[in-house]
Amino acid sequence: MKKHAYALGGAGLMLGASLLAVNAQTIAELPDPPEFSAQSEPIFVSISDILEYRALPEYHEPDWVTEKYVDAGTLPPVAERLPKEPMVYKAANMPDGIGVYGDTMRHVIGGRPEGWNYIGGQNQGWGGIDIGLSECLTRTGPLFMVKADELEPMPNLAKSWEWSEDGHELTMHLIEGAKWSDGDPFDSEDLMFYWNDHILDPNVSPLNGGTPETFGVGTTLEAIDAYTVKWTFKEVRPTQYLYAMAYGTFCPGPSHILKPEHPKYNADNTYEEYKNAFPPEYMNMPVMGAWVPVEYRPDDIVVMRRNPYYWKVDEAGNQLPYLNEMHYRLSTWADRDVQAVAGSGDFSNLEQAESYVEALRRSADDDAPARLQFGARTIGYALRMNLSANGWGEPDERGQAIRELNRNLDFRKAVTMAIDRQWLGESLVRGPFTAIYPGGLYAGTTYYDKASTVYYGYDFDGAGAILDDLGLVDTDGNGIRNFPAGTAGGGDVEITVLANTDYATDTNLAEGVITIMERLGIRVIANFQQGTARDDLSQSGQFDWSVERQGSEMVSVVQGTATLAPTGPRTSYFHRAGSDGTLDLLPFEQDLVDVVNKFIASSDNAERAELMKQYQHIYTENVYSVGLTQYPGALIINKRFANIPAGAPIFMFNWAEDNIIRERVFVPADQQGDYELHPETLPGEPGGAGPV
Repeated sequence: MKKHAYALGGAGLMLGASLLAVNAQTIAELPDPPEFSAQSEPIFVSISDILEYRALPEYHEPDWVTEKYVDAGTLPPVAERLPKEPMVYKAANMPDGIGVYGDTMRHVIGGRPEGWNYIGGQNQGWGGIDIGLSECLTRTGPLFMVKADELEPMPNLAKSWEWSEDGHELTMHLIEGAKWSDGDPFDSEDLMFYWNDHILDPNVSPLNGGTPETFGVGTTLEAIDAYTVKWTFKEVRPTQYLYAMAYGTFCPGPSHILKPEHPKYNADNTYEEYKNAFPPEYMNMPVMGAWVPVEYRPDDIVVMRRNPYYWKVDEAGNQLPYLNEMHYRLSTWADRDVQAVAGSGDFSNLEQAESYVEALRRSADDDAPARLQFGARTIGYALRMNLSANGWGEPDERGQAIRELNRNLDFRKAVTMAIDRQWLGESLVRGPFTAIYPGGLYAGTTYYDKASTVYYGYDFDGAGAILDDLGLVDTDGNGIRNFPAGTAGGGDVEITVLANTDYATDTNLAEGVITIMERLGIRVIANFQQGTARDDLSQSGQFDWSVERQGSEMVSVVQGTATLAPTGPRTSYFHRAGSDGTLDLLPFEQDLVDVVNKFIASSDNAERAELMKQYQHIYTENVYSVGLTQYPGALIINKRFANIPAGAPIFMFNWAEDNIIRERVFVPADQQGDYELHPETLPGEPGGAGPV
């Protein structure tokens, strides 16, 4: 495509002493987050206190499975379906001990499944569906309860690993004898199919953004044998990448099902046909997770049944999961909270701040069916500006001019100074929930350093003065500032903002930004899209601004680390390479990239902490994104469920569906309800009509 270059130059960009004085005055003391006593604390343990891999003298399963399927000869005995050494959860770490079989967990979600080809780029509707289906090389969710000095990713499909003497090679040992839910063996072929034909194939975009850069530029993976693989890294002992091997960037799919549809192995298929080869109507998709999709009714429900080949057990030899069935009612995200509080749903990540006060009020009743558990402030929103001036997203003349504005530091300062964050937070929810968030790492998390955070305080008049000096003034008297003559025809400064309609918080914050910018003389036009459409536009660069809830990289830092800066052509959410594969990094972005790469390569905790101080300073000083607000999430869980760990956050190393370790959650026998839609059934053949 034709590339455009516009200069907002001339006298308008010459910053005088008066403007420098304005900027100096705007650096303010960042207020501490308000005290919030409802937050709970976890019990810290070692990973070895949670699980181990070993053979047990005997194994058990629900009686009905043995009687209806094993005794009838349609299913092998449970001992033959388990690995040589299954993963064993230790009873001492289960808050309520060894569980019992039965019952259902009823979810309500706002997403809609696109299909079951997760590694091909399809989402399953979110809300924990994908976490129940997928298992990954390592695991991070339960790390919120692991002692800080022992913190490292938990083993999962990879049960152990060791480094070579020079630190460049990592040999991983896979669980031996585990099977997909249809009984097909899991082995290194599944990993290599994911690596070679998804991560390394530029025509495939795995759902959670796995790219070669996620695992380090130049990294290779090879299969040694069926249960051994070897990584080779350019860096020395980059333990950082072990976190990237967890959900959702290294969760292999069933190669025996997917490979025949992949264009590399099926010349008749396009990549789009491969991605969509397993629509939501395709039942019994083989998984390594605890439950298998067996029923789908559009705009109604997804039902998942227990995986008879699941490869984890408790210390008594009981094959997990304890829960027989999972329900995902297809409604709205707001309805999820309502139903969880009311007791018609069982589980919710309460993450829409607008619902907090009412949820707290309802759950305070003694007879309330659900309990609320608030975690740390690990939900944060930012206004992200498209910083690519290289053609990513194929902007028109107006869009290119906006890109150039976005790349101007003083413009970004003006925007952040115009944002009244106190007003934004209180417009969502009153009380001590929301905190002023300038951008960058979240306050209260491991690597956050307040002293390294540059905060441009609220200064609406100062913001206007900066825009005036940039030559962005209203020349036609319609109340909207105009581009300088010669840029975008001197037209109105019009900016589109992308936001997700699946979440009220997203659109409410975006509407707040629109209101503020209108007062500043900038017309911001809403482009509100459902989640999947929003994702498509965001990933293709078709946006000017985007209001988004940020990911795990701003919480843990050790996850999604490569996305903290444009470390590769496709790692950044808002600055990617153009069609020629090149990045047009701003000087401070290169500084961020250098810091992040040093962090990834370092195994010295003190050095890593100092590097993140540098990162935070560069990020906030240059307004890499405009922070909006930060607040805690809450876990809503029906009181009948046992084995819910203390202090479980809804989002830290992963979502709550992962960190509560759902496969070991159970309902005591005297509290079980009659909720199963397909009792005493198991998943049928892949592509079959449903359970049998």
